[in-house]
Amino acid sequence: MSSNNDVFLEVRDLSNEYITRHWGLFGKKEIKPVLSNFNMKIHRGEIFGLVGESGCGKSTLAKCILGLIDYRGEIIVKGRVHEKKPSFNERQKRAFDVQAVFQDPSASLNPVKPVGWILEEPLKAHRIGNKAERQYQVDHMLELIGLNCTYRKRKPSELSSGQKQRISIGAALMLKPGLLIADEPVSALDVSVGAQILNLFRDLNKSLDLALLFISHNMELVHYLCDSIALMENGSIKTKYRDYEAN
Repeated sequence: MSSNNDVFLEVRDLSNEYITRHWGLFGKKEIKPVLSNFNMKIHRGEIFGLVGESGCGKSTLAKCILGLIDYRGEIIVKGRVHEKKPSFNERQKRAFDVQAVFQDPSASLNPVKPVGWILEEPLKAHRIGNKAERQYQVDHMLELIGLNCTYRKRKPSELSSGQKQRISIGAALMLKPGLLIADEPVSALDVSVGAQILNLFRDLNKSLDLALLFISHNMELVHYLCDSIALMENGSIKTKYRDYEAN
């Protein structure tokens, strides 16, 4: 069992709600709670599965961790509390800790740029290395995600859905984050292709000691992949299984 010193991400009493108006701008405001005092820990090298029905708050939780929406409570990464309204410099620092992979890989990739540009861009944006060093890292990442250097010149339109998702995963890992949030990453893929992506996540978890928050509505997928599982309902964890496969 991992110790508290191995905790990479801790979420404490996280709450969030949406405000809606049924009759437009002048209608009465209605507050809809989405997250309610949510608590969670993910350790280094752990694959944590979060499963629940649509609308239970899974994707909202991911957005809070990524700093995309407001929340109440605390999000602690590597022992440091995240600012709720991060500055530009703070967002840049977070990019080295947490990255995300989403459901539709086509929406995550620039359609007019080749794969090499897509993978290199995070390094360029953060001024990491010279051109030759960045090219080496791009080729190394292609190898890690099960492709080869010939894919550098291909554009997303020339790739299959599974290859696109591999590139999305590679782009998310270029800054070597400790935690990857995968939000329904295989739901848009064929079963056989989805299984390959799940196995890729498992290989990356082992080779990079990568913590993974795997979000899904499919309990079978979560059972197959994850070390720990939490069932989410109405904005909080209803049931939690630690070291599922071991039991």
